[in-house]
Amino acid sequence: MATYQDKLNVHIVVAAGSGSRFGSDLPKQFCLLAGRPMLMTSLSRLDECAPGARIIVVLSESMFEPWREMCRRYDFRLPHEIVGGGATRAESVKNAISTLDPARVGWISVHDAARPLVTRPMIDRLVAAVSGGAPGAIPVVAVTDSLRLIDDDGVGSRAVDRSRYRAVQTPQLFDGSSLIKAYDRPLTPEFTDDASVMEAAGFGPLVITDGHPACFKVTSPGDLQRAEAMLESEN
Repeated sequence: MATYQDKLNVHIVVAAGSGSRFGSDLPKQFCLLAGRPMLMTSLSRLDECAPGARIIVVLSESMFEPWREMCRRYDFRLPHEIVGGGATRAESVKNAISTLDPARVGWISVHDAARPLVTRPMIDRLVAAVSGGAPGAIPVVAVTDSLRLIDDDGVGSRAVDRSRYRAVQTPQLFDGSSLIKAYDRPLTPEFTDDASVMEAAGFGPLVITDGHPACFKVTSPGDLQRAEAMLESEN
């Protein structure tokens, strides 16, 4: 069983995306949620769920100074470090991981900035799975929509059994030394999340844990309104 009490646990928050589908002048992670940039809520919730973990935020370099100005304007003082993003999500995560000392790191979580409503029970389940010996844990929720598999010709399709599928959320949480080793390998376009990087490196089996419907990804202005309503209902 792994123990992380004397190690440095780390949250990596990926916030380098352009958010082009959101339809805003600013990337969505900097749009206002409950009166302040959404990224601030994402960071605060992670810190509340796992106090004391080091927080690394991956930003595009063009957003370094705007983000610092936002922190001053909104008096956001939660300690965190900033790292420059890469051309892909995986490269962004790798940039953050390169700042870590493998000998000191405990677990590492990787979280999308556009999922601001992470919950404490989610994090507790992830930490418990990895502390119990799993190399990594992935939060998932059931798929409620019907699914169809598109044929190779791109025209035909067939129904699939949705009960066998799960939608993946973040944060995903891993044994830190294993994740660092996995990211030391060449990256390919097939790596859509950190779990796929771990599996390609031979670390497994990864454990799936219950996610939470509130931890959805904000992709449209309507999602932002939905997240704001959920925050208001908590108060």
